[in-house]
Amino acid sequence: MNDDLSTLTARVRGCRLCVEAPLGRPLPHEPRPVLVPSSSARILIAGQAPGTRVHASGVPFTDPSGDRLRDWLGVDAETFYDPERFAILPMGFCFPGLDAKGGDLPPRRECAPAWRAPLMALMPQVDLVLTIGRYAQAWHLGALRSPSLTETVKDWRVLWASGKQPRVLPLPHPSWRNSGWLKRNPWFENELLPFLKAEIADRTSS
Repeated sequence: MNDDLSTLTARVRGCRLCVEAPLGRPLPHEPRPVLVPSSSARILIAGQAPGTRVHASGVPFTDPSGDRLRDWLGVDAETFYDPERFAILPMGFCFPGLDAKGGDLPPRRECAPAWRAPLMALMPQVDLVLTIGRYAQAWHLGALRSPSLTETVKDWRVLWASGKQPRVLPLPHPSWRNSGWLKRNPWFENELLPFLKAEIADRTSS
C-alpha cells in the first residue's frame, strides 16, 4: 500500500463520525471500521456493511455470506484475503446495528460521503468493481442503475457493455436470506456467475 493510501486508511480506521457527528441516531456501539484498501488489487468488492460476526472479528466476510461469495467468485480464502488481489470497501465501514426484526440496519450515512471518493481516487488500478446490494450499486452505477436490485443485476450485460470504467458487475447480497431470490432467478447462477468467475480468474491468476 502506498504512503498516501496508508495514511488515509489510518484516518478511516480512527473515524468516529457516526458517534460524534451522526446523521440521525448515533451508532449504538463503539465504531470498528472494517476495510481492506489496496494499491495493487484490480478487483474491488463494494459490499454493504459489516454484520455482527465481522464486527467481532474485524475481518470482512468472516461469515456464511463470505463463504457463498467466495464460491460465487471461484476463489479460496487465501486468495480472497490477499490484498494484492482483492480490495474490500463496504459502503459503511462499521456494523450499523440491528433493526427491530433482528436484521442489519442500512449502512451508516456518514461513511460514503466522507471517505469513498478519496479512497477510490487512491486506487486507480482497480478495473473491476463488484457491487453487492443496492447501496453499492447506487454509488458506483449512478444513473445506470435500474429502479430495483433485480433489474440492475439482470442488466449486467448492458452495464458491462456500457464502457463505464472501472467495469462494474452488480450482485445480490450473498446472504443466505437471499436463497429464495436465487431460486427465483436461475439465470444468475447459469449466466452471470460463469462470466464473473472467468473475469476473477483473469485478474487473480498472475
